[in-house]
Amino acid sequence: MSPVRVLVVDDQELLRRGLRMILETDPDISVVGEAENGERALALLPELAPDLVLADARMPILDGLGLVERLAVSHPSLPVLVLTTFDDARLVRQLLNAGAAGFLLKDISAEALTDAIRHVLAGGLVLDPRVARAALSPPPPPAAGPALTEGERAVAALVARGLPNAEIAARLHLAHGTVKNTVSALLRKLGEPDRTALALRWARESAARAEAASS
Repeated sequence: MSPVRVLVVDDQELLRRGLRMILETDPDISVVGEAENGERALALLPELAPDLVLADARMPILDGLGLVERLAVSHPSLPVLVLTTFDDARLVRQLLNAGAAGFLLKDISAEALTDAIRHVLAGGLVLDPRVARAALSPPPPPAAGPALTEGERAVAALVARGLPNAEIAARLHLAHGTVKNTVSALLRKLGEPDRTALALRWARESAARAEAASS
């Protein structure tokens, strides 16, 4: 049986060389190439024809997440094992949702790394136990704020989009004075000093709610 062909992708040359040395101590693994970012890795694929890509999560130009997403479209059968120093649960969920075959921290032992490669090639999913629980648990919901009426929420959403009171009134079929009073009520309820702060807060909380809903 021929050795497993691995492409190592990391923006730090010393780490790429170190990974090559570790992997090639195993006679069943051959490092067929190195790349400093995801774009370079994609360019090398036709020439190298790897069986597995071992990639860093954080790289310039095209990072690990972007590489996983691109390969899921162009090479859906090519597994990508992500190796990084970051134990970021949100990043792990993004990588797994994009199709990564596993996520390991860089302080993993050489034996555990080669075992992970074998497991992935057998169709398994590899996830470092130190981040598995956080990654596979749903993210906490955004903190509950003051109760707002449906009308207040509608006005707040349009304020967050930068619309003036007159346009908000036209869109919601409300009197201009009603919108003005609603904005004042929102500032009091949410404890924000001005309209800009209100818009930033609503946009931030809306993004958090959307992320929680999609995870």
